[in-house]
Amino acid sequence: MDKQTFIITGGNSGIGKAVAIKIAKKNLHVVIVSRNIEKGKTALEDIKNASNNSEVELIIGNLNSINSTKTLAQNILKKYSNISVLINNAGIWPTNLELNEDGLEMAFMINYLAPFILSNMLLNRLKKNAPSRIVNVNAKLYSKGKIDLKKTPFGKDFGKFKTYMNTKLCNIYFTQKFSQLLNKTNVTINANHPGVISTNLGDTNGIFGILLRQVKKLWNSPEEGADPIVWLATSPSLLDENGNYYELMVHKPYANNAQSKEIREQLWDFSKKITGI
Repeated sequence: MDKQTFIITGGNSGIGKAVAIKIAKKNLHVVIVSRNIEKGKTALEDIKNASNNSEVELIIGNLNSINSTKTLAQNILKKYSNISVLINNAGIWPTNLELNEDGLEMAFMINYLAPFILSNMLLNRLKKNAPSRIVNVNAKLYSKGKIDLKKTPFGKDFGKFKTYMNTKLCNIYFTQKFSQLLNKTNVTINANHPGVISTNLGDTNGIFGILLRQVKKLWNSPEEGADPIVWLATSPSLLDENGNYYELMVHKPYANNAQSKEIREQLWDFSKKITGI
């Protein structure tokens, strides 16, 4: 794995940063994606120091829109020839409805459509450097989600809790569909729920925000959450595993709400059309 390049979105904080440190400690080439230059630079130095690995790099990119995500993918392709692992880690839990420049709800864009775009655009490079892997960082709460393609992409069914669940379900359906297209390519894709982790995900103001921050003190650390993701991205025993969902390091069957072939195909067609991919 010494020639592999690991691309980690959201690698400047939380679980993504912890994943970057653990992979860098294996003396592997790590590239973190950050939308904020200053935060990215600070994280880069932290990761280098914590891992004692100078082979860590930063690339600036924004997953907030279709065009910005495509630009990020193009810049990654221009700069890195040995991409073998893509970890789609970046995610948000919105507490307010926000639409992007495409008219899409922001969590739908970042939690689902950005991984869809990056995985598709980097696929040929991943094939070139196979065996390669894609890891989608997900959440067990996907099992409570529901997709309505007339509403979910545009935030017309927005809710402080259900939008996160719905967009993570979209990501699960993507994992399933993409895995089918990867058969016999020596590239795999799997999804992982790393546990209930204390990060800034879902943070808000007011009494609820104060209570949430207190509860998070009881949750696992980003370092603990990184372990199953690093395992899924690097373990030789998982080289041929494709299209699976793991809770921590345990393979789990997909929940009942993720069993609709019709919704999976409709979501795929919708995504191809709206992105032009």
